[in-house]
Amino acid sequence: MASSETSAAPVMGPVARPAVRPVVRPGPGGPAAPPAAPDPLAALAAELRALPPSCGPVRLVAVDGHAGSGKTTFAARLAAALGGAPVVHLDDLATHAEPFGWTGRLRGQVLEPLAAGRDAEYEVYDWTLRRFAGTAPVPLAPVVLVEGVGAGRRAVRPELARLVWMELDAAAARRRGEQRDGPGLAEFWAGWALAESAHFAADPSRPHAGTLVDGVTGRIAPGTVGEPSTMPLTCDVVRK
Repeated sequence: MASSETSAAPVMGPVARPAVRPVVRPGPGGPAAPPAAPDPLAALAAELRALPPSCGPVRLVAVDGHAGSGKTTFAARLAAALGGAPVVHLDDLATHAEPFGWTGRLRGQVLEPLAAGRDAEYEVYDWTLRRFAGTAPVPLAPVVLVEGVGAGRRAVRPELARLVWMELDAAAARRRGEQRDGPGLAEFWAGWALAESAHFAADPSRPHAGTLVDGVTGRIAPGTVGEPSTMPLTCDVVRK
């Protein structure tokens, strides 16, 4: 005989659910996304473009420092940030006999045509053949870079809109250069170090720099012109 009793189902109360937070998306009516950190190299490029012309219609910018301090690398980065600015390499104008005797060639072949509003072209020295062989064009542009040891020398500074100095002391820069070039150029580096030291003793560039760059990291340094080279470095731009 079947039992008249039935099992009662448990009575369930309301089920607690985790609170659902609304999804907030940037846009009209929503909170704005935090601003991206400024790119110091892009900021420097914008600052250089905004400078008054210094050599005819051109803003001439020098990247100077000891040999091995990272001038060529930084100049390439800065040229790219400027949208492909022309770069004049002073190693192309120097020679074995005259490591710092390039001022006349720079002026006659590059600065004078640019000042007149024309494209320029300069002869390139071949360090293997030990003579000038070939040429390099310098198209007229809003900003033109000149990179090399002594780029900010006294004879060039009147045409400069800005002088950038690579912060790396001479001994460290020389060690880097010797490691890069190998023992075959040790004699060249010994002679070069003497010539460079004499040049900067008579015609220093760093006191006139408006922008300082760490030669190891490539970071643009804050502070004022004339601070010691041991200054802490960040990614801010130095302004005169």
